[in-house]
Amino acid sequence: MPRGGLWRNPNYVNLWGAATVSTYGSLVTRTALPFTAILLLDASPFAISVLRVAELLPGFLFGLVAGAWVDRLRRKPIMIATDLGRALLIVTIPLAAFLGWLGLGHLYLIAALVSALSVFFDVAYQSILPTLVKNEELVEANSKLSAAMSVAEASAFSSAGWLIQLLTAPAAILVDAFTFIASAGLVARIRDPESSSIDRNPSGSQPSIASDVAEGLRAVWQQPVLRGRVFAGVAQNLAFGLVGTVFLLYVNQEVGFDPGILGMIFAVGGVSSFLGAMIAGRLPRFGVGAVMVASLLLATVGEAFVPLATAANTLGVLFLIGQQIVADSALTVYDINQVSLRQAIAPAHILGRVNASVRVTEFGAILLGTVAAGYLGEVVGLRETLWLGVALSFVAAVALALSPVRAVRRIPEMPVEVQT
Repeated sequence: MPRGGLWRNPNYVNLWGAATVSTYGSLVTRTALPFTAILLLDASPFAISVLRVAELLPGFLFGLVAGAWVDRLRRKPIMIATDLGRALLIVTIPLAAFLGWLGLGHLYLIAALVSALSVFFDVAYQSILPTLVKNEELVEANSKLSAAMSVAEASAFSSAGWLIQLLTAPAAILVDAFTFIASAGLVARIRDPESSSIDRNPSGSQPSIASDVAEGLRAVWQQPVLRGRVFAGVAQNLAFGLVGTVFLLYVNQEVGFDPGILGMIFAVGGVSSFLGAMIAGRLPRFGVGAVMVASLLLATVGEAFVPLATAANTLGVLFLIGQQIVADSALTVYDINQVSLRQAIAPAHILGRVNASVRVTEFGAILLGTVAAGYLGEVVGLRETLWLGVALSFVAAVALALSPVRAVRRIPEMPVEVQT
């Protein structure tokens, strides 16, 4: 690990380590949870849709409140508490499977509770980073985080498929509980970065939670760049909801790929995401907005490879690998730039609420896409549902190109004040 720069910032290094280890475990579970439902409980497309809804609904229901509380409280204790809470919840799945008590209702409940805690962790995580680094370091910081998460993704997916195939899906989920504990330990090592210099309440009064939530929503709506990003994000996340819900069912049940092979293919996405993270910091010289638009267009091309795979043969493998290479690298570049831009634009005292407001629109769109996918997957077909997702991904790229985001040349060094 090279010395200098962000690597000499111990607070950032601990956050980087926590994110890496937690991502590994979470991605093992992301793969193992639906496979638990499919392979052990014979879940239908509708049941997988319900599982996805259970994962997404807490983010939609509690996201705005989470943003308000994250702006009121210190973010480090929130992250530690939610890590430990998620570890305790996750371990109940392999325990129930071992005792013969596991059912779809249990999976739905745990998925919902873990998701609720993840909402608070994720909002706090995105909000604490700007207190650890300078604005001009945000793209680099997010790139390094994404690179580490990409390595974790490659490791998680390549191992998860075989863990599921050899040890069963519930046993694979147990890995996640230990990674959450490790993440909590690393977060605990971060020295308190939230000094009194950050005034969370400039007015001096203590407004209600509803007022805090409204302030965050207004901040997003009144900032043209944030507003444009949200509109494009609605289409993008509708596509994600559609594709994400039927993807495993399509490639496993309809195309015929086994979990082990799929895990190896998914690992390619981790490598391509890593490469995307490595180049993301160099691309803003072409214009942050232009890079974001081009990234979404490339992601659309990559997603189109999935419904083109119709059999578990060499051509099918090549199409799925092509999707992992093109879409994953492009989306990594997009996410690094859009998160960095949002963190730089929003004033520190409302950053939690701005992050939460954006995430709620994302969760809402994914939720709608997920519900639609449960219906369309059974009535219209899995492949046709995937093509609809590809079309919506293209709409997202066009919407972003027509928004003020396209004109953004660089990450601003100071927050852009908005009238709230």
